[in-house]
Amino acid sequence: MAKGTGMSKALAVGVGVLTVSSVCGLVMMAVMYKIQIDKFPPVSPPTPTKPPVIPTGLPPTLRLPDNLIPESYKVLIQPYLYAVIPNNYTNQSFAFTGESTVRVKCMIVSKSIFLHAQDLNVTTVEVRKSDSDEKLPVSGYKIHHNETNFLEIQLKDAMSGNETYYDIITKFEGELFDCLDGFYVSGLFATSLLQPTNARKVFPCFDEPALKAVFQITIIHRPHTVALSNGIGEAHQTEIDGEEWIMTTFKETPIMSTYSLAFTVSDFKSKTRHSGTKINIHARGDAIYAGHADYALEVTEKILIRYQDIFGLKYPLTKIDQIALPDISVGAMENWGFISYQESGLLYDKYTASTFDQERVATLIARELAHQWFGNLVTMHWWNDLWLNEGFATYMSYIGVQADGWDLRDLIVLRETQTAFQVDSLNSSHPLSLQENDIQTFSEITELFDDITYSKGAAVLRMLATFMTEDAFMKGIKMYLAKFEYTNTVYKDLLKCLQEETKEDVEGFMSTWIEQVGYPVITIITQTGETSQEHFLLNIILLNYLTWPHFQLQDKDEWVLANVNCAGFFRVNYDEENWNKLRMQLERNHHVIPIINRGQLIDDAFNIARAHRLNVTIALSLTKYLVNDTEYIPWESALKNLDHLILMFDRSEVYGPITKYLRNLITGLYDHFEEYTINGTVPEKHTDQYNQVNAISVACSNGLTKCITMARSLFKDYKNGTNDIHPNLRKAIYCSAIASGDEYDWEFAWIEYQRATVAAEKDKLRYALSCTKEIWLLNRYLQYTLDPSKIRKMDMFSTINYIAKNVAGQPLAWDFVREHWSYITQEYGAGVVSLGSLLDAVTKRFSTDLQREQEEKNQGLAARALEQVIERTEANIKWVKENKQIVKDWFIGEL
Repeated sequence: MAKGTGMSKALAVGVGVLTVSSVCGLVMMAVMYKIQIDKFPPVSPPTPTKPPVIPTGLPPTLRLPDNLIPESYKVLIQPYLYAVIPNNYTNQSFAFTGESTVRVKCMIVSKSIFLHAQDLNVTTVEVRKSDSDEKLPVSGYKIHHNETNFLEIQLKDAMSGNETYYDIITKFEGELFDCLDGFYVSGLFATSLLQPTNARKVFPCFDEPALKAVFQITIIHRPHTVALSNGIGEAHQTEIDGEEWIMTTFKETPIMSTYSLAFTVSDFKSKTRHSGTKINIHARGDAIYAGHADYALEVTEKILIRYQDIFGLKYPLTKIDQIALPDISVGAMENWGFISYQESGLLYDKYTASTFDQERVATLIARELAHQWFGNLVTMHWWNDLWLNEGFATYMSYIGVQADGWDLRDLIVLRETQTAFQVDSLNSSHPLSLQENDIQTFSEITELFDDITYSKGAAVLRMLATFMTEDAFMKGIKMYLAKFEYTNTVYKDLLKCLQEETKEDVEGFMSTWIEQVGYPVITIITQTGETSQEHFLLNIILLNYLTWPHFQLQDKDEWVLANVNCAGFFRVNYDEENWNKLRMQLERNHHVIPIINRGQLIDDAFNIARAHRLNVTIALSLTKYLVNDTEYIPWESALKNLDHLILMFDRSEVYGPITKYLRNLITGLYDHFEEYTINGTVPEKHTDQYNQVNAISVACSNGLTKCITMARSLFKDYKNGTNDIHPNLRKAIYCSAIASGDEYDWEFAWIEYQRATVAAEKDKLRYALSCTKEIWLLNRYLQYTLDPSKIRKMDMFSTINYIAKNVAGQPLAWDFVREHWSYITQEYGAGVVSLGSLLDAVTKRFSTDLQREQEEKNQGLAARALEQVIERTEANIKWVKENKQIVKDWFIGEL
């Protein structure tokens, strides 16, 4: 067991007293603490604050981060190009230098700055605080030479957030290439094309459409030249390093996207018209002095006034410059207040140009002026909604040209609806509006400049205007423009404004047409009244009908015609009995059926047959009535579709019967216009003028003897120094004469092409030169496209397309494009958005397994376009295998 311990009595008493005292003290302390706590409650210690996380590294996508918002730019550019060769001229210089100051609002604390720069040598970078001019030390900067084109600037100290303003100052150098994009040179002038993402090639900038800012541009240029830009410029002479220069400073622009900026340095002359807005046309001096700008001045004024009226908003600038450029890779570019055109798109020579040339000038001006509201004033937020710019401008152009008396509204079906149908019937098509994240790279952006964006965009807007009524539609458009002026939108912003003007469900009606690929085919079975839709499963269809409100027919002579005037963006198929009744009605009295629908019936039937939903003989039978019709829309619809048969069979035994049938079919139309043709005149009605050309082109190309004799005779007179061919007919007659002529005819036309000074006349001759059947001439002509002194760079693609249209030239063009693809993409790919159209043209005839294999081996070609042509070739292969004998038998049976 353990030992015990003992304690004295005195010690025990002392310990007890101490214990009691301690307990009493503790109690007293507790009471006092409670009193103090109640009087002064405790405060929790502050939570330690974490230092702000400053973003580092590259942005996670190709898009710019949102830490900086640009508000204004001051840009100075000095091109060293001599636009006029001086007496002491030594060396031409294809270079420019510049300085840029962009003021930004910093939203988030950051040490990193990202903006865009491409093909520039950035020599100096400074960052300063705007209010104090305090300089922030830069630790380094570099340009990322990849898809981002980022100019990355790293700072030693962070920029404050909280909407603090900073100035980013850069100095840079660049080259003036002849690549038709960015700031480029052509001959003795320098000009810009910045859409979609080429502003970054001229100066460091935030090159995205939603990052709008105001711009003040200064251009230092050589004496005897004129600088132009978006604003009004003031020029004065200055001396730099002992040399005389001119400094032109332009007034500040409205807030706008970088791609709408423009500038040109040239020795061009101008003509002016004052009409509230100052209208200037700039072009080569000889064109101005010859009066070729007069029509553009006149029509611009009329269309501008009309748009201001129907949009309910005044054009916001005090001037509008328009310039005719000998070299530009697009038909026109809508830079705000300073629009650029191909010469043939702006200049009109009343002595040598056709009425079609005049119409093109009016239509193109109407489209580019529409862009001043749709695109410049109100801009899509990102390129995935490009159709908000291009579809609207295309649709509005048909309304705008009415100001000058052009009634082209019905032609929208031929030019836009039917064009869009062709591309949108492919699985490789794309929706009008895509997801933002799906459109990132330059190539993904440029591929959107296609028939879907322009033509389908216009077609669905026409459909929506019919759905709502045009009056309600235009009221909604006025609201849209007023609400979102100077800002950016997505397509649902448009639909919400339109919804305010109607009880119809606009968003429900339009969302599927905008967000989904393709269009439906509506099938109507008249024996039962049953309707169905297939292929693209859209939810709501606008379906007009003519004659009977119920699709089940009681009388044997009754028929149904749906989609009156082709207002809806869909095709209509019927049971075979109704198709035959419609055919008989056309043959009995075609005037009962509206003109647009006569064309629509033919176009729908042929394309539904191509999709294996209808016997091709029904489509072919619909063309027989044309011997009694002289209207352009049904004839053009038929000829476009018969042309597809020619493309499929013009190298086979089917072609002979097709040629004989077309010769018989066209003879009546040719005879209808023959008196005009022989007398060198044209009919008054504009669409009749188009059909007169159709009559000559088809009759001559299909061997109608009197047509070929007429063309040869007129061309012989031309060679002898007398050109009495009406400008409307020159393209068709030149082509026929060269196709049936020899190398001396070709050489004569080539000399005339080189001598011609009017762009529209040069274009007619350039087309005609592609019509020869001589292989060696076509091969030589293809080689000429590589030499800009023979064929201008902007005309290369269309010239190859013309040659590919010729059955003798198509295989040559295909081989040429493949052989020179690297050169084409290097020289033209960045600035030209028509690589897809080139591939489309040179592969249109493809309908064999071998040709499809050739396409598949060329995966380096434009991705989306190649996918589309391969898909089309596969469809052609299948269709030809199934229908070749059927088509041959039908044509033989009609002879």
